[in-house]
Amino acid sequence: MIRSLIVIFIVVTAIGFASANPREKEMNLAPLDMTGKTITPYILFHAAKHLQSIKPDEVLMIETDIFKAIESDINAWCRMAGHLLEKTEIKEESQLYYIRKGIPDPNQKSLAMMISSTSLEELLSPLGLALSAAISGRQVHLYFQGPGTRLLKNGYTSSLEGISKPFTGFAKSGLEKAGHLPAEKKIRQLKELGAIFYICGGSMDHFGVKEADLIFDDIVQAEYFTILEVMESSDVKIMLQ
Repeated sequence: MIRSLIVIFIVVTAIGFASANPREKEMNLAPLDMTGKTITPYILFHAAKHLQSIKPDEVLMIETDIFKAIESDINAWCRMAGHLLEKTEIKEESQLYYIRKGIPDPNQKSLAMMISSTSLEELLSPLGLALSAAISGRQVHLYFQGPGTRLLKNGYTSSLEGISKPFTGFAKSGLEKAGHLPAEKKIRQLKELGAIFYICGGSMDHFGVKEADLIFDDIVQAEYFTILEVMESSDVKIMLQ
């Protein structure tokens, strides 16, 4: 009798463990709602933060608008960051992505970028690329020179240039609605992700940037030899004038 009860207990326990398997319960997970956003660095910045709170091999669900560029970028991010996109589901007006958290590669690549512009529209792609690299686990180095040094000054905000400048607020509102955050917010996201910032010492005085005004205490003041060394040791190099 006791032996039979033990056998029953073992079977029931095994069934309980099987039903608790996260692979079978993933359908009950509440998705990360990113509907309404089409800019993938915004979507995947928040996805990466949510992944920090779960263990490897657990699943994160992301819900987005149905948009081919999002699907392509989520696939690329999973490949670069070491996660597994297990499946997708298309609903009436949205798409679900099931991402199984992987273990990051300790030998990740790096990206170095030089930025000279402060123009709102000209900063969209470079900062988007830098964020994409950081979100994917790359070490990002950002060197600001010329007018670009102003972006590292407390209180400075990027704007449209020329006759379009009065429409900066309207442009920022529309861009942010899609997920394109202002440059100053992207820079703080990059800092949160571990990016290393450099500023051209020779440009600081000329463009009214003082050391006491810098947004971060650990910005490296440097010039050409420092950034050349960083560029030489990085896997991806981007220079924007």
